[in-house]
Amino acid sequence: MTETTLEKLERQYEQAKARLQAAKARERTKARKLEARRKIILGGALIERAERDPDAARFLAKLVTGLSRQQDRKTFAGWQAPALSNSGARAISDRSGEDQ
Repeated sequence: MTETTLEKLERQYEQAKARLQAAKARERTKARKLEARRKIILGGALIERAERDPDAARFLAKLVTGLSRQQDRKTFAGWQAPALSNSGARAISDRSGEDQ
């Protein structure tokens, strides 16, 4: 059975629509990866700064203790901001049991 012109156009339309969806998905993935990379670089820069600057270390410690998600707080349980750890400051506590 031969394909009519209308059927051929509908098939081409569906193929084009699928290609467009795939391209949009690739762009979203690319944007998410770029955002993650920016966060990693910025976090590394902040930690590096905290190693040299006590004010930055205190700021970093406040950021960590102020995390609202329990799983994020658990990630930093026992962690110390670099400059503070050298001065004998106490570790970031696990606030997972607190209600917020």
